[in-house]
Amino acid sequence: MEGKLEVRNSKFEIPPGGSPSAMRTLVVRFRIAGALRFLSHAETSRVFQRACARAEVPVKYSEGFNPHPKLSLPLPRPVGVESDDELLVIRLSEEPQDAGGTYEARVRQTLQAVLPAGIDVAGVELAGSGSFQPRSVDYLFCLRADRAADLADRLRQRAQVILAGESWIVERKLPGESKVRRIDVRPFLESIEAVERGVVVRCNVTAAGSIRIEEILRLLELEREDLAAPVRRTAVEWVST
Repeated sequence: MEGKLEVRNSKFEIPPGGSPSAMRTLVVRFRIAGALRFLSHAETSRVFQRACARAEVPVKYSEGFNPHPKLSLPLPRPVGVESDDELLVIRLSEEPQDAGGTYEARVRQTLQAVLPAGIDVAGVELAGSGSFQPRSVDYLFCLRADRAADLADRLRQRAQVILAGESWIVERKLPGESKVRRIDVRPFLESIEAVERGVVVRCNVTAAGSIRIEEILRLLELEREDLAAPVRRTAVEWVST
């Protein structure tokens, strides 16, 4: 479990779009950090709605009395968590006339110019009409320098115990519900790896959901005071359909 920090590269493939007429989906990869990590999922979506309007990205709108822009963030980011690997999917209302690199570069430049500090556009690509689903996520927990040495051995032992267990039940209360649910989070834990002054936890994402940050901290027996930096989502494995 020991080693230097080497976070994996995201596994991300654009599905084949076929003819240019099929390229009606814009996939934006971005990073978010600093104070903007406290934005909720809905607030982050509104930031991009306004940015697309200012950058004149031709976003498609739903039909009906109250039309909504067809853009989505396929993987909600926990409030307070920084991320190196976020995905925004935009359905376009018209076909790009200069697809093949020029259009994507121009959208990336214009979007970056109107986005607030703390959001960096890492890439823009055109795709077909498919959808994108997360399969697994890596979270990095950086330990404070003055506590890393004391916590390292305990974290290694704790990780072995967690991964050896067949079941780990947590109590979870969902918003708007008074009843507490008991959930087995062991299927959501793929690996726990100690790195230099920290630990990387790889979590599976399924139709049933995934494990929460606070639940990971409790299982690792870590307190927020043990961390030297905000929790960071370093990589996501995406599946396109």
